[in-house]
Amino acid sequence: MRNKLKYLTFVSLKRKIKTKWFVIANVLLAIGIIGVINIDSIITFFGGDFDKQIKVYVIDDTHETFELLKEQIDTNSITYSEEEQSAYEVILSDQSSDQALNIVEEDKDAYVFVIKSNPETILDVTLVSDGYIDSIDFQLLSTAVNNTKTMLAIQKSNLSQEELNQLYTSVEIKRMYLDETKKSEDENMDMIMTTVFPIIILPFFMLTLFLVQMIGAEVNDEKTTRGMEIIISNVSPKVHFFSKVISGNLFVISQGILLIIYALIGLLIHHIMGGVGVNGILSGEIHEIVTNMMGTEFLSKLLYIIPLAAILMLSTFLSYSLLAGILASMTTNTEDFQQLQTPIMVISLVGYYLAMMAGVFNGALFIRILSYVPFISAILAPSLLVLGQISVLDVLFSICITVITNILLIKYGLKIYKVGILNYSSKDLWKKMIKAIKNK
Repeated sequence: MRNKLKYLTFVSLKRKIKTKWFVIANVLLAIGIIGVINIDSIITFFGGDFDKQIKVYVIDDTHETFELLKEQIDTNSITYSEEEQSAYEVILSDQSSDQALNIVEEDKDAYVFVIKSNPETILDVTLVSDGYIDSIDFQLLSTAVNNTKTMLAIQKSNLSQEELNQLYTSVEIKRMYLDETKKSEDENMDMIMTTVFPIIILPFFMLTLFLVQMIGAEVNDEKTTRGMEIIISNVSPKVHFFSKVISGNLFVISQGILLIIYALIGLLIHHIMGGVGVNGILSGEIHEIVTNMMGTEFLSKLLYIIPLAAILMLSTFLSYSLLAGILASMTTNTEDFQQLQTPIMVISLVGYYLAMMAGVFNGALFIRILSYVPFISAILAPSLLVLGQISVLDVLFSICITVITNILLIKYGLKIYKVGILNYSSKDLWKKMIKAIKNK
């Protein structure tokens, strides 16, 4: 029996790996993942310049606004981007206000501020550009202008230098938490994990869908070609069932490892190439995320989060493969199986979106209960554990429920598989499944 199981598993796995589409798909995945991680360097190679500052010309008819505005723009830019250098090069122009359009015509990427005095509103400001301005740029520049106006108004109020210093000094807000388990450095973790975790669990979500479709297609292909009768005449349905499940899981696990390798290669290349500068798409985001995480207990949590998540994900892979094999055995063609697998995809999709919105629920009872539900717990429970909305004990409970689910799927699913594997009629499908479960 073991030899037959190994042989069928090897044959099934070989059919999946030694194909042109597998090689082509992985080449495209490798190029795509490495390319996305190094998108900033790629854009730079083709002429993009992330280190190039945006030129902001200022035509200051008030003769007192430029220095304040420059200071505000530089300060806001550095604060927002967390870089040492401002994203803007603020230049005092000696052109008249009527020549603002000429400046933009010569430099299409530049912005021009035309600033005039206004007795009622202090400043009258016009921003000239060749086209639309990015919303983030506009918000930052708008904030700088309003801060400058406030500073001018304060300076004209004849306050003493000491009073001006008091007004300009930022207020340091000290945090106090009634919940002693909360720490100020962990306060941004919800935002970080809501952004990062969906990216991490996306491969798992895609692999589960691929696993279900792959097992269903393979079983239906054997039934359609009548090859199933020859196979079952030489091996038991039990051996055939487990060979499909094992080979399917080995394949998706191998594919998952390859995805991790592609990502590591991409990050290594990004590190070797040095990333990009002040306005980099990726390096700045990665730096910000890593910096925020380094200041928290997140890294120490990974020591138990990764093993628990891995066990739960592997158990869930097994759940999906068992269910896919059972349903595929009762269908006669791929079209019928696709109808049956729709609920599985919906359940998986619900789990993925719940994980994306995990930070919103703030430890609600219903989201904690959903983290125990098989098939979606592997996506939902790890994210809730990272956010501190559930405990390690909850994740262990989720693992136990998933294991029990797998045992029940094997026990009762094997009965259905034995009946359905040679069934070529879709009539009374559910009645046959129920009857098979009841039979000893």
